[in-house]
Amino acid sequence: MATHEQEFSTEVRASLGQCFATITDFEHYPDWYATVQQTEVLERYANGLAKQVEFSVDMKLKTVRYVLEYRYDKPKLLTWKSVAGDIEAIEGSYRFEKLAPALSRATCRQAVSLRFWLPRALRSLIEGQALKQSVLEFKAAAEAAATKR
Repeated sequence: MATHEQEFSTEVRASLGQCFATITDFEHYPDWYATVQQTEVLERYANGLAKQVEFSVDMKLKTVRYVLEYRYDKPKLLTWKSVAGDIEAIEGSYRFEKLAPALSRATCRQAVSLRFWLPRALRSLIEGQALKQSVLEFKAAAEAAATKR
């Protein structure tokens, strides 16, 4: 079970549908998510949404590989949990709330258990910054896609 949870929210100038489309377009994560080097959809649901996705992530000291399994409540929620890889456990979610026709709130919550020890204060700082940065990168990608429409 993942043991340390972080959460970050931001407003996104994009519809719920655009937010959901951006966050579920796993093949394009390396285009906008700075630490993601590679993704591969391993399995899909009958509706085409990814069920299992393998990630290779640059953690500065080493590249980490893990597989996440996703569940969806389209277009408001996706949740994930790790099923394999270099991280002991990852659980998380993205929740989207409609604020206006082209304005949404995105909230990402994630809990991570590492296979190695880090001092709690250092770990909180690193994980908090990483989560915030990933949400802000998602925001930029969703807003860029929304302006192309």
